[in-house]
Amino acid sequence: MSLTPTRTLVQDAAATGTGIGAFNVLHLETAEAIVMGAEEAGLPVILQISENCSAYHGALEPLALACRSVASAASVPVALHLDHAEDEALVHSALELGFGSVMFDASRLPYSENVAATARVVKHAEAAGVFVEAELGEIGGKDGAHAPGSRTDPFEAVDFVLSTGVDALAVAVGSSHAMTDRSAALDLDLIADLRRSLDVPLVLHGSSGVSDAMLVAAIRAGMTKINVSTHLNSFFTRAVRGALEQNPSLVDSRKYLRAGREALAPEAGRLLTLFSLHGCHCPGED
Repeated sequence: MSLTPTRTLVQDAAATGTGIGAFNVLHLETAEAIVMGAEEAGLPVILQISENCSAYHGALEPLALACRSVASAASVPVALHLDHAEDEALVHSALELGFGSVMFDASRLPYSENVAATARVVKHAEAAGVFVEAELGEIGGKDGAHAPGSRTDPFEAVDFVLSTGVDALAVAVGSSHAMTDRSAALDLDLIADLRRSLDVPLVLHGSSGVSDAMLVAAIRAGMTKINVSTHLNSFFTRAVRGALEQNPSLVDSRKYLRAGREALAPEAGRLLTLFSLHGCHCPGED
């Protein structure tokens, strides 16, 4: 199966009131694990590569081509998304590499500059038919940035979407990036208000710090694209650590990376299933 346009997966989820999982890829093994989980669940998934990850690999192309290859062999729809790009040149690279969507993050800029830069990216992406996500109301935790209590203002959000033409909006509603516990309390009333105010899908960043029950409530309130990274990475890392502790003489990295891949896959599938069950009852999380 070839790459599926991100627009299709997000709009399908929005139309049914369900969530679509967008999971970050760090290296080939995570891409394989995420798709394995999606196939086991029989559900679509969005693979995300961040600007930070591109920098780690030295360029966007190597991991992007790997993800395209994994997606083409998948039995379920898989889309490819550029996550948290602050460099417009990286956005252009993603378009050339066939990404179905890009998240341009100019949220650190003053509002007027954010609007101008985002509108410029949208205009360029439109020509390639690429879906554009942007952020309004900085979400804490990324690269040490933290804005306690930061929230997206619905009136400003309406103006932002109209002024830029973005296809989806990441909003600050109480989550934070890189959380290793799931204790974030989301502002469900604000999510519902934003959903009523806007005609584009809402994106939840920092979902690793949000409990299953709260994620379901957020989807019920109006969230569509649900981004997860740290939570899945923890499954991978625990399994690798366990394999090395169990066999300290291991030197073949394939053997301990396989353990990580096998641990991440079922959790990816479980989350995709959770997101797809709008209004479901989550056992143990009343």
